[in-house]
Amino acid sequence: MNECHNEKYIENGVVKDKGEFNDNILLKNGVVYEVLRVIDGIPLFLERHLKRMENSFKIINKTLKYTEDEIKKHINKLIEVNNTSTGNIKLIIDSYSEEKHLMIYFVKHSYPSEQEYDEGVKTILYFGERQNPNAKIINGNFREAVNQAIKANNVYEAILVDRNGFVTEGSRSNIFMVKNNEVFTSPLHDVLPGVTRSTVIDLCIDNNIKIIEDKISYKTMCSFDGLFITGTSPKILPICAVDKINFNSSSNDLILKLMKLYDKNINNYIEIRKNNF
Repeated sequence: MNECHNEKYIENGVVKDKGEFNDNILLKNGVVYEVLRVIDGIPLFLERHLKRMENSFKIINKTLKYTEDEIKKHINKLIEVNNTSTGNIKLIIDSYSEEKHLMIYFVKHSYPSEQEYDEGVKTILYFGERQNPNAKIINGNFREAVNQAIKANNVYEAILVDRNGFVTEGSRSNIFMVKNNEVFTSPLHDVLPGVTRSTVIDLCIDNNIKIIEDKISYKTMCSFDGLFITGTSPKILPICAVDKINFNSSSNDLILKLMKLYDKNINNYIEIRKNNF
């Protein structure tokens, strides 16, 4: 399997053919990564992604050796040589390498359908924890186990539950819950600091929507009015079921409002940066 999706990728600033890509780097310990969504040639919320990458390095007592301008330059080159202005780009850095080692390439993406946004998606509970939830570091074994559970149950996502029975996050997303016009999500120290997550929290604050970060038992999920996923690919995506518990999330007024606010925020971000990236 070659994770590099398009014909060219960038390694340490050098353009290379897809056939040269070596997936073995994905099996190494200490590989820090980010996945960015590109729309109209603009990588969304790049600044937040790089800040999170820098934080991942700090957590493992390492230093991000690349500047924002260097990474921007490589992303621009990748978009240009592939003649592709839409999709997902992955950045990976070997944190244990003594030399600077950055690979940037397009990965296969899967965006929700209009039907999934209109009706919501099915999820399951998965009782398991990330080894280090705050750092975005490749963990192939955990990812494979969760993927198998998702496939076996024919659902969109798995919602992780920790050893104490608290909901943390999705296997590749963050989770929000809505009740009485208030928005709830897990505390930051228990989850990956998702870029979309932080954007949604900012939108709530800016629009006088009460946002509460607190531990939530999986046993109380049925008491919420609706739930939604946030992530690079899904943006804000309503959940219609968790195991056998059904929700009318896709018709919840607050969730619909946040979806519109988020899409508007994306459009504004792209317009501001079209002539400056």
